[in-house]
Amino acid sequence: MIICAGESEQFDFAIPVGIGLVDATINLTRICLEQNPNEICFVGSAGSYGAHQIFDIVETECACNVENSSLQGQSYSPIATNVSHETSLCEVMVNSSNYITTEERLGHIYLEKNIHLENMEFYAIMKVAKAFGISAKGILIVTNYCNENAHRDFINNHKEAMERLTRYIENTLA
Repeated sequence: MIICAGESEQFDFAIPVGIGLVDATINLTRICLEQNPNEICFVGSAGSYGAHQIFDIVETECACNVENSSLQGQSYSPIATNVSHETSLCEVMVNSSNYITTEERLGHIYLEKNIHLENMEFYAIMKVAKAFGISAKGILIVTNYCNENAHRDFINNHKEAMERLTRYIENTLA
């Protein structure tokens, strides 16, 4: 089953689950209960902390939920924030939060922790899939860097990114 966030990232071949951690969790849980998929593939956009270039397409099974405030020593969490079993084996770790990082300095800290990309839904997708024992992965295309121009670059690159991602999915999963 192919899923996506929806709204501006909607595809003919994918079921939208909602934007952000909460909506994605609620809606994917409902889908899993009703349709019992064997596997899940999430497709969408991502911001790069600097290791990947604009329009790079990345496939990964590694997700985490690290908040910027924790990188700055301003918060902590008593819950597990990583769904990957072998984080050292992850080529590309994707961080999810309900916020987009616009502080480039933080991107360097993420890279030091072997975290490469940012997508608002991916951690929720992987967490729900794990809870249901469903294999899952993400196919993400980089639309922007996580810096002060993140939103502007996302807007400017989004249309072309969605076209490239659609072609990639149609060629890869067809």
